[in-house]
Amino acid sequence: MCVTIDVSIIPIQRQATLRAPAACDGIALHGGHHVHLVMKPAPVGTGIVFIRTDISTCENDIHVRADTVTDVKRCTTIANYAGVGVSTIEHLMAALSASGVDNVFIEIDGPEVPALDGSSEQFLHMIENAGVLSQPAPRRYIKVLKSVEVQVGEAYARIDPHHCLHLDVTIDFAEAAIGRQRIEIEPDVKAFRERLASARTFARAHEVVALREAGLSLGGSYDNAIVVDGDKVLNPGGLRFSDEFVRHKALDLLGDMYVGGPLLGRVTTVRAGHALNHQLLLALFADAKAWKFAHLATAKSLPKSVTTSVSRLEEAVPAL
Repeated sequence: MCVTIDVSIIPIQRQATLRAPAACDGIALHGGHHVHLVMKPAPVGTGIVFIRTDISTCENDIHVRADTVTDVKRCTTIANYAGVGVSTIEHLMAALSASGVDNVFIEIDGPEVPALDGSSEQFLHMIENAGVLSQPAPRRYIKVLKSVEVQVGEAYARIDPHHCLHLDVTIDFAEAAIGRQRIEIEPDVKAFRERLASARTFARAHEVVALREAGLSLGGSYDNAIVVDGDKVLNPGGLRFSDEFVRHKALDLLGDMYVGGPLLGRVTTVRAGHALNHQLLLALFADAKAWKFAHLATAKSLPKSVTTSVSRLEEAVPAL
């Protein structure tokens, strides 16, 4: 019997970093200040590490892990033991996740990742232009062994065992411009590029006023966010996709889950946001029987009927 496997969803087998540095400048969505960010190659086993170059009086590096997340209101924020932090990391994390980048130093001269256009598209372009370098060490996945779920009111999140990362995201807003939308995706780099990367963050008009009064969203504009009012999209250029809202929620979920590392599991969320995404991750790690670390088999261990179709994968990821 001939077995067919979609190469695009075969999980990556080796750790990876960038081939060269990649830099950008932009405005912080909430703080409104100018930010300079540089991603640099990092050795095997480093993980994703932010380095606050504007801080010199105390420890200025922040390792991205589930236990370094300190705030999930409106965005995802991490901090180290000295209280030095970086916020709004989720869009960059989503691009790193889809690209399979495990090890990278991210130098940043402020407390918030630049918003750019409110999506992950420019971060993805930076990574692809720099190039992704396979490293001589197996990639360590978080393999889900049993189902875990969390619920707050009508908001719900669940993770189930699966052979790769699969996202199933549903949103439901009263505003007619958004309404109820759903997307399912296995976010490898191709699917991410085509379906999620350019989906922008969004806010409702009444939220924008409240955020500004609270000292947030000071850098927000039609250039980096979608604003809706009832049944109207206020941005002059309109939407990039008819379901851009749920696509962006899936992008956020991808970035939030990558805080815990590369994941093999099916994640389902309904009406969720950063807070529930993180609660799901913490609930998974809290149950020692719900997950384990796993390294994957090599491409050469796949059935003979698919070895030809994965030859390009073997060239990019040498056998262990």
